Amino acid sequence: MTNYLQTVTGAAAFMKSAVRALHVVIFLILSSVLLGLPSTAEAQDYRAEAQDYRFSSFDVTGNQRIESTAILNYAGIERGKTISAGGLNDAYQRILASGLFESVEMTPRGNRLSIKVVEYPTINRISFEGNARLKDEALEALVESKSRHVLNPNVAERDAARIAEAYSQEGRLGARVTPRIIRQSDNRADLVFEVFEGGITEIERIGFVGNRQYSDRRLRRVLESKQAGILRALIKRDTLVEDRIEFDKQVLRDFYLSRGYVDFRTTGVNAELARDRDGYFLTFNVQEGQQFKFGEITTVSEIAAIDAEEYLAALKVKPGVVYSPLIIENSIARLERLALKQGHDFVRVEPRIHRNDRDLTLDVEFAMVRGPRVFVERIDIEGNTTTIDRVIRHQFRIAEGDPFNAREIRESAERIRALDYFESADVNAREGSSPDQVVVDVEVVEKPTGSLKFGGTYSTDGGFGLVITFSERNFLGRGQTLGLSFSTASDVNDYSFNFVEPAFLGRDLAFGLRAIYKENDPGEERWSNTIGLIEPSLTFPVSEHGNLAVSYRLRNIAMAIDTPLAGSLIDAEAALGDTWESSLGYNYTYDTRGGGLDPNRGVMLQFGQDFGVLGGDYQYIRTSAKAAAETKVLQEEVTLRASINVGGLHSTSGTSRIGNRFQLNSELMRGFEPLGIGPRERGLTATQDDSLGGHYFAVARLEAEFPLGLPEEYKVSGGLFYDVGTLWGLDNSSANVLYEDLSWRHVIGFSVFWDTAMGPLRFDFSKALKKEAFDREQNFNFSISAEF
Repeated sequence: MTNYLQTVTGAAAFMKSAVRALHVVIFLILSSVLLGLPSTAEAQDYRAEAQDYRFSSFDVTGNQRIESTAILNYAGIERGKTISAGGLNDAYQRILASGLFESVEMTPRGNRLSIKVVEYPTINRISFEGNARLKDEALEALVESKSRHVLNPNVAERDAARIAEAYSQEGRLGARVTPRIIRQSDNRADLVFEVFEGGITEIERIGFVGNRQYSDRRLRRVLESKQAGILRALIKRDTLVEDRIEFDKQVLRDFYLSRGYVDFRTTGVNAELARDRDGYFLTFNVQEGQQFKFGEITTVSEIAAIDAEEYLAALKVKPGVVYSPLIIENSIARLERLALKQGHDFVRVEPRIHRNDRDLTLDVEFAMVRGPRVFVERIDIEGNTTTIDRVIRHQFRIAEGDPFNAREIRESAERIRALDYFESADVNAREGSSPDQVVVDVEVVEKPTGSLKFGGTYSTDGGFGLVITFSERNFLGRGQTLGLSFSTASDVNDYSFNFVEPAFLGRDLAFGLRAIYKENDPGEERWSNTIGLIEPSLTFPVSEHGNLAVSYRLRNIAMAIDTPLAGSLIDAEAALGDTWESSLGYNYTYDTRGGGLDPNRGVMLQFGQDFGVLGGDYQYIRTSAKAAAETKVLQEEVTLRASINVGGLHSTSGTSRIGNRFQLNSELMRGFEPLGIGPRERGLTATQDDSLGGHYFAVARLEAEFPLGLPEEYKVSGGLFYDVGTLWGLDNSSANVLYEDLSWRHVIGFSVFWDTAMGPLRFDFSKALKKEAFDREQNFNFSISAEF
């Protein structure tokens, strides 16, 4: 038994010695790798016997650009101070972490520490190879590495990842970027990014699962992402981009919410790679839920000075209307404006919504409560390189020192975006110098605001005409509109100038100035005239959807006879020579299209009059009116439009001339040339007649726009239209005057609308169902515009 215990004890002692020896070997190996220690017997004995070091001198070698003192500062080792093996390893890591050295070796030699480094080279130049879709300038803006800076492989790898991500945003998910280092003399190197762009990973098809109320076609029009098609070279949104899909999910929800589907949600988005691996099939899985309408609408006030019933009467939303968050927002704005008008500051309106699943309604209680006393400290604007601050500040209804209103800040942001001067506009509020102060930050990105438009017309008699229009919506960054246009055809040369200052005198008052010079020389007529006009105006809002414009007009009309074969009325008008008109006028417009309670329908009403006053050669009252309506039907696939235009001219002193009377063009009635219908006077030969214009006109237009079955990304749609109208009435008449009576013309036609990358293009093909013998028909009309 004793021998057995001695044997066991000896074995245990042997095992302990073996374990200690193994620990020493492992320690020496790790020290050699991490610290660059030589694996000699001398070093092994040193490391085995001593765990701490104290260095009185340092030897730094291998450095060319970096000073030795800088390397010792990175190491952080103090002369004569004890440092452990772990501390020595930390010093080694700090030198490497500086990013200046390719390799570092640290060797303790008694009381001296030897540090040997190999510096990274300096970047001589940065170049890109293999890139065609993204230019060098765009890639240079992405990379962090710079010429004449120290090359850091980790930074170069991050740069390669950024470039690959940029290609991914362009739909090239297979792009690969490899950084290459080409050594040069004097410890310099060229950094070359080798780019393999790969092919575009397109969205071949976008589909939906779970949608019952709206078709795939209608929902695809909502999305920012588009399907690939024959116009993929022009359409840049047919690539698969993850951030864009997230945006698509949000706009889908906004679309359904605005139509009463409060439970709508996107349960998932599946992107399935095609068999050829050159495209994706994108599927949105949605749950629409039920459509809700407004139920009972009530108001309650927690502020003694506010009468809830008075505020209820101010609301326009009624039970039975399809629910929309926009209606709630507009109602809150209406009540808060009423509170400010009555002198109540810091009033907040809280909508309290009660859901009735049985009858699918939402009862809304608008509660007037006292909000926190927070003020606007200042408004900071950044990014407006062209637009001056004043234009952006004018969109705020609050100023520094006013009570803070979060809803008003949101509305101000929407008004800034509605200017359409910026690619993006972000408005955020943050705490100011104290808890009761708020700083409003506005950050914008400018975009081009000029446009150059080209248009053309064609008629069977007059041939082609050309229209060129230049406009700038943000002239000199002041928010002003400047327009110049020139149109020429076989019959008419038209030159015009237009200027609008939307914030005249810093108020919500628009000042406009219009100047026109027109030369009319109808090829089929025996007369010609020139018209010059100058018209300043002021326009201001009078209601939520209405505005009123007042103007003064000075106009000159000169008329000439081209041949001696004209009729007696034409001769009499030409004999008057130049005439001047001086008139005052007003025009009222009420328009709810796109801004009313229902986003799918709206109306527009216009009524205006001009009064020829003393000082002119002709006194008159000119009246015009227009009513238009628009709605979407059949799951919002078809847009229906209808309008009625009427006008009348009453002479109070003097006799009207051709330049004073109404004339119908394609903007009023399609299917006929300008001067193509209305009263005409026979000339001295039976085959000659001249257009006279008319004192009265009436036109009704009906139009339906619908998809043609082409993919939505082509943005091509069709339309059918029916116009009926007439032009009649003169001060003086004779036996040679034709069509002075109420003679109606009827026109049908087909339109093709194409929203191209250059601008909207429209083709109109028309046929007159009923016309008079001397009417002049126009069977085809097209227009196009391009923006820059």
